[in-house]
Amino acid sequence: MGRGKIEIKRIENSSNRQVTYSKRRNGIMKKAKEITVLCDARVSLIIFASSGKMHEYCSPSTKLIDILDQYQKTSGKKLWDAKHENLSNEIDRIKKENDSMQIELRHLKGEDITSLPYKELMALEDALETGLTCVRAKQMDVVDMARKNTKFLEDDNKQLNFIMNQQQMSFDAREPMDHHGYQRAARAAADYNSQMPFAFRVQPMQPNLQERM
Repeated sequence: MGRGKIEIKRIENSSNRQVTYSKRRNGIMKKAKEITVLCDARVSLIIFASSGKMHEYCSPSTKLIDILDQYQKTSGKKLWDAKHENLSNEIDRIKKENDSMQIELRHLKGEDITSLPYKELMALEDALETGLTCVRAKQMDVVDMARKNTKFLEDDNKQLNFIMNQQQMSFDAREPMDHHGYQRAARAAADYNSQMPFAFRVQPMQPNLQERM
């Protein structure tokens, strides 16, 4: 006896529904692969389960985007609007620009230059020389800045030592000094004179000529 006709309606039992889905999904996938091989057809199949999980198949000789483009042209139905088309064109442009920059970067590294003509090699040499000049100029700026910072630090250090010596001399002057105290004061005065950030000019005392007359 043959199999009875199955009524097509939703399967209420969740376990039976999942088993039936798995079997029929595998059957559809198998049929799609068979028609691709037997009939040289281009097939694209997308299935979403009730859980949201996706299963797909696309003929090895084509891509899903190509089938969708052909469907859009053949059916006259727009799958995406002009905004998405412009976005797609912009993505293609950026990809081409990125590929061009990658090639240029390899050339700057000295890679893949055997096939370049003479004019492009000359332009590449000029670009490298310009870049080298900019790098050297930047290096000199960094060195000059480091020297200036070092000079500023040295001046600040001298100023701090000068202030500390002033404070030490003032402290020593307020205390009664013995022989060692006079020696410390003399040394502090010598250090003070050697570390002064500026100099004073002392005018000699002139005798009063009127007192001698």
